Amino acid sequence: MKVYTTEKAPAAIGPYSQAIEANGFLFASGQIPIVPATGALAAGDITVQAEQVMKNVGAILQAAGADYTDVVKTTCFLADMEDFAAFNEVYAKYFTGKPARSCVAVKELPKKVLCEVEIIAVKRTN
Repeated sequence: MKVYTTEKAPAAIGPYSQAIEANGFLFASGQIPIVPATGALAAGDITVQAEQVMKNVGAILQAAGADYTDVVKTTCFLADMEDFAAFNEVYAKYFTGKPARSCVAVKELPKKVLCEVEIIAVKRTN
């Protein structure tokens, strides 16, 4: 197993890794809309927060030598299912390969954010 850490994504706020590679799969912890440079939450609506989440996911993928097209599964958490359509608009710009996905509304997310996304990717071997 290999652990991936990048300063271009928020540091883990608990006893976990940003991502771990095992047997060619990359498992990334859920990303919330924290701006890595400041540690502050991205202030704004679901569109603003989803954009930051996608940037954070992208930074982890890049650190592991992968990109959005390598993602095979996402799990998306929304604080309010009323944000589903707006979230999907942002999501679709990044995950053009249309990986398998689960998307659920939850009672509450860390730091009271509006969304969180975790991914599983397959690292290509050339």
